[in-house]
Amino acid sequence: MTPAPRFGRLAEGTRPAAGEEAFTGLAHLPGARIERIASRGPLGPASLGWYEQDWPEFVLLVSGAAVLDFGGGQERRLAPGDWVLLPAGCRHRVAWVAPDEDTLWLAVHGGPEPGQADEPGR
Repeated sequence: MTPAPRFGRLAEGTRPAAGEEAFTGLAHLPGARIERIASRGPLGPASLGWYEQDWPEFVLLVSGAAVLDFGGGQERRLAPGDWVLLPAGCRHRVAWVAPDEDTLWLAVHGGPEPGQADEPGR
């Protein structure tokens, strides 16, 4: 029997508390995991941790605004429609998100079995 298609709306989902992020797994495919990330500013110290993953990650900023920090003074401001491909081992963190609106991301984690759909990708 062929599986039925799944549908959803990226804009609907868990809204994090102020200063936090919420991660929602959308799909787990062979070699890739797709995740919705919602950020609500201003980010607190717990949300400003560094990530350095063992797999590549493609991230699209869907709505809101953000600044990614790569260390050493390298930062990149993102607006809706901007995307970044983070290679495996790329040290990064979300340094800032818009304080007056929610920031919504779509992340695709690649590589050999990058985890389960319900696990945060960071």
